[in-house]
Amino acid sequence: MKTEQQSESSALLASQHAGSHGWWLDIARRGTPWVEPLASGRWKVTFFWRDPQGCEFTSAYQRVWIHINCLTDHHQSSPPQSLQRLSGSDVWYWQTELKGDWRGSYCFIPCMDDRPLDRHEENSHANMHTTRHWWQQIFARSTPDLLNPYRAWPGVGGHFLSGLHMPLAPQQPAWQDFDNYAIASGRCTPAPPARLQRHIWHSPRLGTTRQVWIYSTGESSPSTRPLAILLDGQFWAQQMPVWDPLMQLTRCGKLPEAVYLLIDIIDLKHRAQELTCNDAFWLAVQEELLPQLARWAPHSREPANTVVAGQSFGGLASLYAGLRWPEHFGAIISQSGSFWWPRRDMLQQQTVPEDACWLMRQIEAKRWGEQGKLKVFLEAGVHEKLVHQVNDRMAALLSAHGHQVQYRVVEGGHDALCWRGGLLDGLQAHWDNRRLSNCNLQSIGHTQPF
Repeated sequence: MKTEQQSESSALLASQHAGSHGWWLDIARRGTPWVEPLASGRWKVTFFWRDPQGCEFTSAYQRVWIHINCLTDHHQSSPPQSLQRLSGSDVWYWQTELKGDWRGSYCFIPCMDDRPLDRHEENSHANMHTTRHWWQQIFARSTPDLLNPYRAWPGVGGHFLSGLHMPLAPQQPAWQDFDNYAIASGRCTPAPPARLQRHIWHSPRLGTTRQVWIYSTGESSPSTRPLAILLDGQFWAQQMPVWDPLMQLTRCGKLPEAVYLLIDIIDLKHRAQELTCNDAFWLAVQEELLPQLARWAPHSREPANTVVAGQSFGGLASLYAGLRWPEHFGAIISQSGSFWWPRRDMLQQQTVPEDACWLMRQIEAKRWGEQGKLKVFLEAGVHEKLVHQVNDRMAALLSAHGHQVQYRVVEGGHDALCWRGGLLDGLQAHWDNRRLSNCNLQSIGHTQPF
């Protein structure tokens, strides 16, 4: 094995041809980032960006910030990271070390000004908000990695992101066609026997109008098909289209024929209101939307086979729905669930605030979760510090109260590239009784009470 000093990236950057047409052509053929094993067992990762204006004598670019989910973004205490220019060339690069099973998204933000970031020495919560605002101000300039061979995808803010899948990252075979441009963007109608419908849901209870998508992956026994409700439906319908991966797993027998209901959030304001333990939203779903769905796409109403899946606030909402109405929603997929709600700043306090982790406190007080036992698939990223901590506690709490829990921690962050794999794994776990009943619960440990 080559040492770090002998690595290909080091030799590449030291080459007298660095920045030449042939040099960039070699990089483009291989694709970026470059990933190389180290003797320590970790992996060296080198990112490259080509300055369209040339070297430092002709280019106005002063910084090329690199935004990596939960590694260089506002979730971290360290200041923003910038690529550095290779003197006398159009080459910008940045290097780091990662574990071999890491997966995540990133983008570059080239700037013609060296925008300062004012940070507070002793207030980490204020720093997080300051850093988040700083990133938001410059995101309009972001660009995906044009040398990355995999498909870029639009994040929540609309800016495009590139993906890095380290060599030992969990396989996501159902998503390979999407990543490799083997399928279209996903907005087109899926191939038979699937059926995709789009409807407008007018809710008198909520006073809202929004899109919903209904995806059926087979018609052989409509009344017995299980139902999965996907929150943040617009994301899974448009930004990271889930149609083809679901059909792949159905065709190979890993998922049954099913009905998938994807619910739009309308906007971020409605999302923050409706996906934070909101009775009105879930009553509207049960009393207004599900009766219409029964006509649009018949399905089983068996609670044990009815899945609610969500991420972040959606992860909080999905578990809330199951605990509150287990007679309707018996299987839950919660990824990076915001169980800190309503106190995002709880880790910055000397003691945990009394109003933090509201849903956990309801379970501890036995207000909910005692009427019926749930099947729960929980997932969190090791690099999302607060979310990881509260998910550890939630997994242990649910298990202690008799719910059937599968909990896993992934080498990643608050990231849809991780969620998309976990979503499919969670569906398979819930709809395969043997898979869930034999799951390894060793990752669910004991936690200290609040």
